[in-house]
Amino acid sequence: MESPAALQSPEQLVPNGSAGPARRRRYGHTMAENDKPTGAPGPGNEGERIAKLLARAGIASRREVERMIAEGRVALDGVKLATPATVLPSLRGITVDGQPVASAERTRLFRFHKPTGLITAEGDPAGRPTIYAALRNALPPGTPRLMPIGRLDLSTEGLLLLTNDGEFKRALELPATGVPRTYRARTFGEISQAQLEDLMEGITVEGMRYSRIDANLERRTGRNQWIELTLAEGKNREVRRVLEHLGLKVSRLIRTAYGPFVLGDLRPGGAHEVEREALERFRSSLTRSAPNAKSEPREPAAQGSGERAASRPSRGPQGARAPRRGPDPGTGPRSSPGLGPRSGPRSGPRSGPGRRNP
Repeated sequence: MESPAALQSPEQLVPNGSAGPARRRRYGHTMAENDKPTGAPGPGNEGERIAKLLARAGIASRREVERMIAEGRVALDGVKLATPATVLPSLRGITVDGQPVASAERTRLFRFHKPTGLITAEGDPAGRPTIYAALRNALPPGTPRLMPIGRLDLSTEGLLLLTNDGEFKRALELPATGVPRTYRARTFGEISQAQLEDLMEGITVEGMRYSRIDANLERRTGRNQWIELTLAEGKNREVRRVLEHLGLKVSRLIRTAYGPFVLGDLRPGGAHEVEREALERFRSSLTRSAPNAKSEPREPAAQGSGERAASRPSRGPQGARAPRRGPDPGTGPRSSPGLGPRSGPRSGPRSGPGRRNP
């Protein structure tokens, strides 16, 4: 599929798995003494791995860049590179699919409200529409090529973050980073809060181990209920598989938050860029919390456009949660399209499905 219009013209981009020019970014960091990969040119082996440089430049994720190199699509001064461990001081002279890599922009981050019925991919062999079809009309002219952070499947809607920085994308996707994702699920079946509390210890479903999930039973009507779940791994179809394992049928799933960034009142198919200051604050907090990422998922403290409050309401002695805070600055009322506003403590009945959508 062609790269999304309104990002840049096709001749300026290199979509994953397709031909076309790319962009470049120059870096001058020095490799650690104990990290000396083969094929490292230049005096003193100064520089960074080519796969890392191209990922940071937004060409593709590091793993995808490694595949591109293995396929012979990346060259230096006309000579195809043999290994992604090649170290370079910059991307000068690098081509992808025969096209020079252009200068990369600063790291940017966008919130996108993915509707149902769209594939989170560049293209689909079955011809189904992708997120880039919606992004054509959602992003302003001059927006760089963007890559989704994580994925939402065809029938899942809600918040999808997009960035032009492959390294930043990878950092947010790694379970070890501990960035929480919050979903709201409309389900049918019998379930109790006590059963949901057990998910805090993790659960194994058909041989797959899922780490702790913070789940809260919300508004219930008969055997239908809304459940909010926060997790830090984001494995493939994790929420659906866990809830189905508990005997529930999921009829709607909406992601409402990724780290401190929330869906808010962003309309379906709409996109909004996170303010530069908010993005840098989040990246700083991500770096500080990295050593403790494996212990307990934490939400980086950040506010601003599309961000949520820095701390979560704590649970009471009986597992009830304290009332939520008010709207975050820059996001507007914390409501979701088609879902009524929440009211009262998390543990009490709701007047509507809630403000966040999984």
